[in-house]
Amino acid sequence: MGKIVVKIGGVASDNLTEEFFETLADWQAQGKEIVIVHGGGYYITEMMEKLSVPVTISNGLRVTSAQALKITQMVLIGQVQPAITTVFQQNGFSAVGLHASCGQLIQGEFIDKKKLGYVGQITNIGTGMIEDVLATRHVPIIAPLGLTETGEWLNINADTAACKIAEALDAEALYLITDVPGVKCDGEWLEHLTTDDVEELKDQEVITGGMIPKLDSATSALNKGVKEVFITDSIAKCGTKITKAKVFA
Repeated sequence: MGKIVVKIGGVASDNLTEEFFETLADWQAQGKEIVIVHGGGYYITEMMEKLSVPVTISNGLRVTSAQALKITQMVLIGQVQPAITTVFQQNGFSAVGLHASCGQLIQGEFIDKKKLGYVGQITNIGTGMIEDVLATRHVPIIAPLGLTETGEWLNINADTAACKIAEALDAEALYLITDVPGVKCDGEWLEHLTTDDVEELKDQEVITGGMIPKLDSATSALNKGVKEVFITDSIAKCGTKITKAKVFA
């Protein structure tokens, strides 16, 4: 049974459309299994500002102090995930919220603790819990938090988490839902990119900021077996489709 992983932003609970849920229902009717990974950057920043905690972004990643980590956990697990899960249930989907402490779901290590604090990179995805939830015909709603081998919590980029989960599940498609219709070049929204194109656009500094980790993660997912990745503002529209570059002998 094919799997589709969809990454949505933290504000998704406020603006998931009827069209969004109709698309998910169509996929389920086709026998597809759906996994949702959610972010929460907007609400994390909002809470940090309310508590006068400095917000620093480095190459698209949130620098995460011990205090910022506690806020991130509180917002993702205590606010954003329940809100998204509730909206799914209100639209007729059985949904279950999951995070790092559920069956060693996301395991990781520090990227650079001195520079980025409690920001992690993923070392392993424990797919057992996800598969168990899918087997009960529920939709897993996953928060992008990880745990180290010694039990320290990590803040994981949500796009990276979605890509690694798609890799681990051998997903047929990955949708990275963002606030723009896709990848832009010379004033045009691109319909299709290959992994080679991504590297060229990075070298030309066409791709910058938060789009860098998004496309780096997409490239990794494609290289690890995910069939296609879409960057779009709606799963009902393809946006920019990214596929692995063809290798010619």
